[in-house]
Amino acid sequence: MVRVLPTTRYAPSPTGPLHLGHVAHMLYVWGLARRLGAEVVLRMEDHDRSRCRPEFEAGVLEDLAWLGFAYSNSLSRPSPYRQSDCVERYEAALERLTRAGLVYRCGCSRKRIAEHSPLGSGGERRYSGYCRDREVPADRPHGLRVRMDPGAEAFDDGCLGPQRQDPSEQAGDLLIRDRAGNWTYQFAVVVDDLAHGIDVVIRGEDLLESTGRQLRLARLLGATRPPRYFHHPLIVDDAGVKLSKKTAAGALADERRRGRTPQEILGEAAFRVGLAKSAAPLELDAALELVRLSSAPG
Repeated sequence: MVRVLPTTRYAPSPTGPLHLGHVAHMLYVWGLARRLGAEVVLRMEDHDRSRCRPEFEAGVLEDLAWLGFAYSNSLSRPSPYRQSDCVERYEAALERLTRAGLVYRCGCSRKRIAEHSPLGSGGERRYSGYCRDREVPADRPHGLRVRMDPGAEAFDDGCLGPQRQDPSEQAGDLLIRDRAGNWTYQFAVVVDDLAHGIDVVIRGEDLLESTGRQLRLARLLGATRPPRYFHHPLIVDDAGVKLSKKTAAGALADERRRGRTPQEILGEAAFRVGLAKSAAPLELDAALELVRLSSAPG
């Protein structure tokens, strides 16, 4: 099959309503896709069964339509673009890694990991490898990990330039399914990107440190050509803290009920992330042009 367009994805996790920080990410996804001539597919990353809700997914779709963001696929029920509908895909990937001797059961609790895992090279907890050779019984509570042997992963980020990461030094062996049976973000997103033919990954700078381990995992799963990565700036508060569900001014649905227009939201998002000189209202096309013409290398 000949791919006519490169493909990127907008992949929200429906654990709550969207807010202004999400809009900034949308601008970069669709704006850089425009620059690269890429199509955008929508994927629902609802791998966390304890937090994701159908009403949050419905809210995502409503907000995208209100703001005017279009995507190339549709979300049926079931859908290959909704993680909760794709258990067989993840089981098949797990089986491939298991046959290669790369997976082991891990009985460590969060408390034990916090107490016994040193800080890795990126400042996060590096799993100590305590269960690597323990052969934890299958009938005891356990998660599943993939071995991350020493070695660097190099890539050229479209926004931040050349990068080099060693997954074994950053986080150690990668958790792919937790003790509650949930597939992890790190695992599911790699499996999905391979299944969906994702050529371009556009996401916030806060996920930069995930890239090396995802490149490694993709190669273990048979990938021969990695996607291009772009890690864009985030909206932060006066203290430099990322705008989140807890710190955001309000859900987009609430802003809509208060009478704000899509143009006002787009203009504020573009200003807060440094794309526009003021928070004046913007049409979607004008906002995407700001990203297309921005300084991020293409």
